[in-house]
Amino acid sequence: MNLWQIGLVLITGIVAGFINTLGGGGSLLTMPMLIFLGLPAAEANGTNRIAIFIQNIVAVISFRSKGYFYPKIGLLLGIPAILGSIIGARVAIAISGELFEKILGVVMIIVLIIILTRPEKRFIKEIEGENWSIIRLVVAVLVFFGVGFYGGFIQAGVGFIIIVALTLITGMSLVKVNSLKVLIILIFTISSLLVFLINGKVNLLLGLTLAAGSAIGAYLGSIFAITKGDKWIRIFLIITIVAMSAHLWGLF
Repeated sequence: MNLWQIGLVLITGIVAGFINTLGGGGSLLTMPMLIFLGLPAAEANGTNRIAIFIQNIVAVISFRSKGYFYPKIGLLLGIPAILGSIIGARVAIAISGELFEKILGVVMIIVLIIILTRPEKRFIKEIEGENWSIIRLVVAVLVFFGVGFYGGFIQAGVGFIIIVALTLITGMSLVKVNSLKVLIILIFTISSLLVFLINGKVNLLLGLTLAAGSAIGAYLGSIFAITKGDKWIRIFLIITIVAMSAHLWGLF
């Protein structure tokens, strides 16, 4: 990789980390960017996991320092997610790069719509009070196997899926949901990253560069109270993601 390509990865990581801090969807920028730099789809998918891994370690530590840390629930839902993520990662490696790029292009548009419309807010308002009945627990375990599969397969937008799932199933507060979200993602990212590493589908140099950029972006996003800039970030996301999705589908 040339110096300018490493610089591009670092800058994209900063932007993605910043966006993730404000809401989410950073992988919609990082994964296509890695593909555009010439990495095979499976390798781009695996390399992106390093940044996700580092980012969620920082997030878990941050939540824990503020008193929001629930390891028992995290492990309870993380175990089925681990199993799902291993299967999902193996499927991502097994399918052709062309098919994966087509799927990624569709997922990018779907997740972009979710980011812009935020439909989970409607569900969050409708549910009050935490409920962990046996039936809800069983449903949660089954759902998080599916969450893990999706996370292991493509990852992009999995945070939104977890927020909706935990809110609808358990009725937990949004702060608690977010703290569990980053913990569960951290847990199943370890297993999916190992699958990609074992199969030689991770570029360590680009992955660590991307992780460094994401950390910087997350820090910048946390210290600046952005309100007016949110509009421009949304516009940037729309233009960039639609363009990248169209490119993945070979439209230009």
